[in-house]
Amino acid sequence: MRIIGQIEHPEFKISIFRMDHRTSVKIENADYEQIYKLGDDARFQNPENIRKLLDAGLLDHIARIFRDMHQQKLAALMKLFPPETEESFETII
Repeated sequence: MRIIGQIEHPEFKISIFRMDHRTSVKIENADYEQIYKLGDDARFQNPENIRKLLDAGLLDHIARIFRDMHQQKLAALMKLFPPETEESFETII
């Protein structure tokens, strides 16, 4: 697999990969990543078409998925490691 391009974005790192005529796009933020496999579709041999695919609507959806991924991770962590309850002490004057 080799990187054939990157797309500049203020919030995400977007990399375009090719392996054996198959193209995929990886979108990363600080903690998570999403990979979209585009297959061997000749329309995606050109990185410019991939830039067009990643329009504002799709990138907004990707951002929502990242937020959902984070919420799911937090919920799983809370389930596995519930917060410790603080012991209450009498107030001493």
